[in-house]
Amino acid sequence: MIKKTTKKVKNYMSLVKFSHTIFAMPFALIGYFLALQQTQAQFNWQLFILVILCMIFARNAAMAFNRFIDREIDIKNPRTAIREIPAGIIRAKSALLFVIINCMLFIATTYFINTLTFRLSPLALFIILGYSLTKKFTALCHVVLGLGLALAPIGAYLAVTGHFDLLPILYSFVVLFWVSGFDIIYALQDLDFDKEQELKSFPVFFGRKGALNASLLLHIASVGFIIFAGYIGNFGIVYWIGAIIFTALLFYQHSIIKPNDLSKVNVAFFTTNSIASVLFASFAIVELIFALIQ
Repeated sequence: MIKKTTKKVKNYMSLVKFSHTIFAMPFALIGYFLALQQTQAQFNWQLFILVILCMIFARNAAMAFNRFIDREIDIKNPRTAIREIPAGIIRAKSALLFVIINCMLFIATTYFINTLTFRLSPLALFIILGYSLTKKFTALCHVVLGLGLALAPIGAYLAVTGHFDLLPILYSFVVLFWVSGFDIIYALQDLDFDKEQELKSFPVFFGRKGALNASLLLHIASVGFIIFAGYIGNFGIVYWIGAIIFTALLFYQHSIIKPNDLSKVNVAFFTTNSIASVLFASFAIVELIFALIQ
């Protein structure tokens, strides 16, 4: 029984690519500690855990819904036919039930945070679930995905403060442009398939070279917002070390991806971006903690 349950949990974690939580979670933590630093509020374990749970439930719902919506497309694509739903490991109805449960848990969790996050929770779900439908009618689907993940820092900030502010919004723009940029790179590997299925994406619209250029511009914008946020926040050397590392890793991924050589897409997509996210957040949070204890 335990072995069977463990296997089922692993299947669902694979369905939602739980390891990819590492992209947005560090920025949610930045939003949380930024709120503590800005308001001089005390660290609250209960609230911290609620924020983490919101991130997990929201992302579970978004990824599972994406797999549910894409199931008929995925089965036709050799790269994605091995995913849990097309491969028959998880039934489509079970995946949809998983989405509904995580949506309910997300809303319920926001209820215990504060009134504003609870009221905004349906809008947040609308954005993160809506991404799965956009690739069928707009090449801006990458930007919608970026917008969904961009809710992480501002959402965590709102959980502590209950109001909007400039700095967390700037970090949301960092995430928006960063995620949009690397999702374009990831989409390059399905260019031919997407054309056949008449799906929309930057690579389909602009071609490989144009899409890579667009991705680079988005990443330049992301770095610009990191610099602007650092300036507005009057952060010290620790923050700027993290910003330099983040910037270097973003440009590194562009150096290893060429229009005629996509062999390192997975390295650029997951490895480079996950390291960039974790390292930048680590340096930024250390900076914020230093400010708190001074």
